[in-house]
Amino acid sequence: MKVTNTYAYGMFTYVNLAAYTNALPLTKTSSNTDAPFAARVKGAGGGIPVVESGDCRLFDPEEEGKLQGTGQLFDRIHNRHAYQLPVSVSSNIDNNFAVVDVDAVELEDAQHWLEHLDSDLMTGTRTDPPLNFAKPQQPVTATVLGQARIIGEDAPGDIRHIVMKLPPGFHYVEGQSLSVIPPGVDSKSGKKHKPRLYSIASTRYGDLLDGKTVSLCVRRAEYYDPVTNLREEAKKGVCSNFLCDAEAGDQVQVAGPVGKTMRLPHDCNTDVIMVATGTGIAPFRGFLHRLFMEKTVAGHMFDATAWLILGVPVTSGLLYPEEINVMERNAQGKLKVDYAISREMKNAAGGKYYVQDVICENADEVFRRLDDGAHMFFCGLKGMMPGILEALEQVAKDRGIVWEDKLKELKANGQWHVEVY
Repeated sequence: MKVTNTYAYGMFTYVNLAAYTNALPLTKTSSNTDAPFAARVKGAGGGIPVVESGDCRLFDPEEEGKLQGTGQLFDRIHNRHAYQLPVSVSSNIDNNFAVVDVDAVELEDAQHWLEHLDSDLMTGTRTDPPLNFAKPQQPVTATVLGQARIIGEDAPGDIRHIVMKLPPGFHYVEGQSLSVIPPGVDSKSGKKHKPRLYSIASTRYGDLLDGKTVSLCVRRAEYYDPVTNLREEAKKGVCSNFLCDAEAGDQVQVAGPVGKTMRLPHDCNTDVIMVATGTGIAPFRGFLHRLFMEKTVAGHMFDATAWLILGVPVTSGLLYPEEINVMERNAQGKLKVDYAISREMKNAAGGKYYVQDVICENADEVFRRLDDGAHMFFCGLKGMMPGILEALEQVAKDRGIVWEDKLKELKANGQWHVEVY
């Protein structure tokens, strides 16, 4: 009688001792076919889990199974994700199978270990993102890894990209924000400075792709006297200047993450329209990196259109243009980019060209995509929204649509996302 109660599970191989004892007593009555098998079972530990995964002493599929000594199983186990399917795969199971030629398939690493942050991996449903790992009253310490100016010298102002290492356990998802508490005390109140909120400009994996960093896009807040045109130090932004002047190794008190509004749609077939001015591009950089730069399931499955509309004053003030160019190539037609360079471009009336002018010129496409379920995001200074809303209201009116009702519909459907400061 053959022993059938042999199990391979987890890290070890198990043999049912009771079944073995009853079925294969080591006596002279054991059949010749059973004895070698029994000896191998005893040699493997007699049911004690001592045979680690990958050991083939109990049963070797290469020799006794259907792989016929090809070595493919060992290669697959040994190389795991790096295993490549051979160009020519032949089956010798029986003469009814012919040789099948297939193209070589190379499997690549995929970023996946932080997908659980906003998704139930068992059901595939969306969950709430991580919130308040640290609160402003009890901030944690991040460490600056580096920062750099990312606009041209002739562009107005100073905008910096800042990368910081977060403490263990501090995780976030695309579209969230974190608070920075600058050092020192307020000169007027004598109390600690209030936290300043910044949109996160990286994906959950960070610019280093290790899931341990966060990136910010920060404009240095400065005030220039309108008469003398000199900068007044007393009126500069405390937190933005602290961050823009930070050096590698400096410590920063942070809190968060916060935010549920600026999140990519869970449906990978949903269009995304992103409207930003200046540093408002921060959350959209995270979106675009996730979809078109990183090797994520979200990026692989995305089968819609991402449309970025970015407003800046001058060409040298464009933010992350090299990255956007690369992502346009990676996207293979799924990424559309329009720039509104206000001091260099003119609208139909001959005035400065703003993001709302892009929307007006593409009104049919904007409304068509919204009617088809597209999500529309806005991020930047508060001053951008009145002009945008006026433009959308006029476009809706020209189409016989009551904008107030349309806006209520978009909000009710979760298609309208605004983060301004």
